[in-house]
Amino acid sequence: MQGDGLHEVWHPPHHHQHHTGGAAGMANFHEDDVLAEQLTRNVQFFGLEAQQQIAKAFVVVVGLGGVGSHAAHLLLRSGVGRLRLIDFDQVTLSSLNRHCLATRADVGTPKATCLAQHFKTILPEADVESCVEMFTPNKEEELLAGNPAFVLDAIDNIDTKVALLAACKRRGIPVLCVAGAGAKADPTRVRFVDVAESAEDPLARAVRQRLRKQHGIETGIPVLLSTERPRCGLIFGGEEGSNPLDYQIVPNFRVRTIPVLGTTPAIFGLAAAAYILCQLADAPFTPEPIFRVEVRFPGVGFPGVDSLGWDSPEPIFHVEPKAYQTLLDRLFSREEDRFGTGEGVQIDLSDATLLLRDIWRGTSARASMPPADKGLTRNVTNLTLTRWDATKPATIDNLVLLTLQEAEEHERLGSLDDLRDLDPSFCKKVDEVLRRAAELAN
Repeated sequence: MQGDGLHEVWHPPHHHQHHTGGAAGMANFHEDDVLAEQLTRNVQFFGLEAQQQIAKAFVVVVGLGGVGSHAAHLLLRSGVGRLRLIDFDQVTLSSLNRHCLATRADVGTPKATCLAQHFKTILPEADVESCVEMFTPNKEEELLAGNPAFVLDAIDNIDTKVALLAACKRRGIPVLCVAGAGAKADPTRVRFVDVAESAEDPLARAVRQRLRKQHGIETGIPVLLSTERPRCGLIFGGEEGSNPLDYQIVPNFRVRTIPVLGTTPAIFGLAAAAYILCQLADAPFTPEPIFRVEVRFPGVGFPGVDSLGWDSPEPIFHVEPKAYQTLLDRLFSREEDRFGTGEGVQIDLSDATLLLRDIWRGTSARASMPPADKGLTRNVTNLTLTRWDATKPATIDNLVLLTLQEAEEHERLGSLDDLRDLDPSFCKKVDEVLRRAAELAN
């Protein structure tokens, strides 16, 4: 949502604020001694022509909480000539742990107004428009008017987020979607993916599903997310025993808040700003097609969880994108050989990616420790998915990753009960991993 917990939301009247100067003046920044010196490091990085493109650009930022405020801040400092800042919410005391510039004196001020006021002291030549508004389909024409070069979606309400992304896609406006930064801490897990690959993050996964079902959008929207599992859940801040809906000021917005470590939304915001700036400068970067493998701790049921139950940083290894399709094709082939049909397969390519990359971490369930490749390219061609329980369909929570030989041995078992008698510790470990898979799939 464009703000914090709903019991803190203030919904003011429609309000715009315009600053003098603007993109036209910024385009000639190199002719102004002060501006030229202020942006000299950017010119050295991108070159004068590219920096002029940034100075002429018009960027819309929707959602000005921890992520959006940091992104907008660095877009401004990097010389974007025109910014439209959109958020209906106000600065609260609880938001000061993650907001980029707000102080206690700003508490009660609309977030859009707060940023615009601070921005005027940083780069007064920029045209900064503050819109104290919630983005809705009814406001689309107004809030996306002016032919923006880029839109940043930093909203964490699903309905509003999907509406904005669909509108940008329909209008042909480049947009970056930012997924959930709450309840996460590990900076090594932040990455850019296509919306079709956004299965790891709960918010991104929900957005992907709604975009596909409601708007027929399956790909073509970049998403910034973290693959770290949330460390904690939503918290209701109302009185004990009260109905949470009694605190809901805006329909369809959550009344519970999610705990946030302020560093994570800041990292998300800075990463988003870097992505947009490089796009505006015609110097885009291509995210490396990698995923991270977690260390298996002795006595723990599934990979990558330490003694506190938190994900651990992993060494990087590379997997060719075609490996995921190969894994899915191999599953269909095995199903047809085994059952005479592939109709029992109830996963798609994104699910196969999730299973290989995040559930089983690119290693066989039988491996006691991940291969000691120390970040080198890992060979996954000898791995396959197969049903854990042959009597149930091949769903995301009933598929185990094994070597080809291990899969053959597993499929020859009379029943899963036989394996539970033979190797109870292994079965317990797999059951715990599959429970995690079920949680991620919901």
